[in-house]
Amino acid sequence: MKLSRRLVPDVTTLQAFECAARHGSFTQAAAELNLTQSAVSRQIKDLENQLGVLLFERVRQRVILSEAGQKFLPEVRRLLNQTEELMVRAMASARADSTLSIASLPTFGSRWLVPRLPDFLRQHPDTVVNIASRSAPFDFDEQNFDIAIHYGQPVWAHATCSYLCSEIIVPAASPKLLAANPVSTLEDIVGGPLLHLATRPKLWAQWFEANGMDGRGAYRGNRFDQFSMVIEAATAGLGFALLPRYLIEQELAAGTLRIVLDRPMQTENNYYLAVPEGKLENPISLAFREWITEQVASVPVAST
Repeated sequence: MKLSRRLVPDVTTLQAFECAARHGSFTQAAAELNLTQSAVSRQIKDLENQLGVLLFERVRQRVILSEAGQKFLPEVRRLLNQTEELMVRAMASARADSTLSIASLPTFGSRWLVPRLPDFLRQHPDTVVNIASRSAPFDFDEQNFDIAIHYGQPVWAHATCSYLCSEIIVPAASPKLLAANPVSTLEDIVGGPLLHLATRPKLWAQWFEANGMDGRGAYRGNRFDQFSMVIEAATAGLGFALLPRYLIEQELAAGTLRIVLDRPMQTENNYYLAVPEGKLENPISLAFREWITEQVASVPVAST
């Protein structure tokens, strides 16, 4: 059975639409795309006929997106970005024996995974690795990854999750802050400035409660949406932070952060490797999963 593609628009037509929407002008879009103004106008007209909607409204010397055009534009940009990314990946891996696409939690990727990645690539020198930041589960059918590093519960649609490690957090602060706010007891931290990870707003309250204190007053303080920002804020002396020790190895070694009290706490969730169905036996993915498991065992993410 022959598959019909009559509803799939030409990429150049989508480029013309996006460019015209960005400039608010068919003439400027034509100049950027090295086309004539009439060619861009014809492409837009063909696209409007195909969709059955008006994408632009003509106002004096400019064109303005219609309501339908405003709804269509984000999807077109997403598709163009995906197409470009596909071509770049294909070009990058053209001379490689294998490629491995990894979705990683942002701070985990930059602070733990990437510094150790040279060891994996030494063992697999003909492999091209693509790493992208993802903070939450996504659809593997829509985003072409071979593996994802996931923090939470072992649940991911159309994928298999395998345990990687648990997570231990510790209270940390800069020497400058500790000089101004000496800490010898839990009460000393309660009275100091607290830094929070926005996606885990109850972390300080849980830590205080785990140490036998009332956690209701533990929500004040500045908030940041990435662990990397919390680490930078703590290093700058803005407050006390609860951080996974594996993320602050460099700061602890350099002395720019110190563990305030020896009161580690294991968080309620764990790290998992999520592998999409159909890619469980991918040789390079299997090799990576074995390698990262060995890395965690030799330098534990959950170490205290």
